[in-house]
Amino acid sequence: MHKRSGLLLSLLMAGFSTWAAGQGVKVVSPDRFHLEAGDLSLGLSQDWRQPLPRVTRVLIIVHGRLRNAQTYLLSGETSAEHAGQSANTLVIAPQFLNKSDIKRNQLNTQVLRWQGNAWMAGEPSIGPGQVSSYGALDQIIEHLTNRKLFPALKEIVVAGHSGGGQVVQRFALAGHDHPALQAQGISLRYVVANPSSYAYFSPQRPVKFDVASCPGFNDWKYGMQKLPQYTKGQGAGQLEKAYVSRDITYLLGQKDTDPNHPALDKRCEAQTQGAYRLIRGHNYFDYLKQRHPQLTHKLVEVPGVGHDGDRMFTSPEGQEVLFQ
Repeated sequence: MHKRSGLLLSLLMAGFSTWAAGQGVKVVSPDRFHLEAGDLSLGLSQDWRQPLPRVTRVLIIVHGRLRNAQTYLLSGETSAEHAGQSANTLVIAPQFLNKSDIKRNQLNTQVLRWQGNAWMAGEPSIGPGQVSSYGALDQIIEHLTNRKLFPALKEIVVAGHSGGGQVVQRFALAGHDHPALQAQGISLRYVVANPSSYAYFSPQRPVKFDVASCPGFNDWKYGMQKLPQYTKGQGAGQLEKAYVSRDITYLLGQKDTDPNHPALDKRCEAQTQGAYRLIRGHNYFDYLKQRHPQLTHKLVEVPGVGHDGDRMFTSPEGQEVLFQ
């Protein structure tokens, strides 16, 4: 455990220092997933190029702003280990790199990259080709329906913390259907942990504010105006109907209550949702329940934990949510 803690700390510090310096990530994941638009960087707990007959669950775990996919891969592996699910779980940690990462690490021109944090809102990559970050997740899911490689797969869990939580919440909202999953009896669940903000389906917000001073409050990624190309012309009503039907759990740290947290979204669009992440999560859940009294989504709090992805996912509550 001591060795693991030291490795996790070093990965975290490496990611934080490079983020602060604005020079790109130091730790680039070693694996690549070939898409038509380019090669997606990712980390894997097992080699998915060969058949994995023991794997019954796949955990796709999405990093936050630091783009530190290897840190999240380690958290996912540790959570699976603590839950006694390592042997039958494949953990996949996609890495949405940007231009500074490519430059710093002198990566192959075929590696996909995004503009800044545009991947968090589902915007398309800027090179070598164009694919939405949500589209990249779609193609990972599609690959997992290959029964020659994953003959025993029963469940896919898409989870993310902080910026990754924002990705997963919007992906659950805008994500395309996967008929092959239903045909093969593979369930798809989403775990949204401590995001800074959520996408609302109407102009209603829990905090009173002056619309004139925050004219973009209902634009994507906070609302349904100016939806991304990925949604393919679907309207708010269609997206909401699909969203509330999906299996979604909101995992919130009871101590994620700092209104001045350095990584908290403090733009007016986010401030209309509440002062800090815990209350924003509760406000959104209450908003959905008001609109859909029969809502089957779940909200789970993690006692004693603030804005810490590793502690959230490796906690007893995190293990229960990820592995049921």
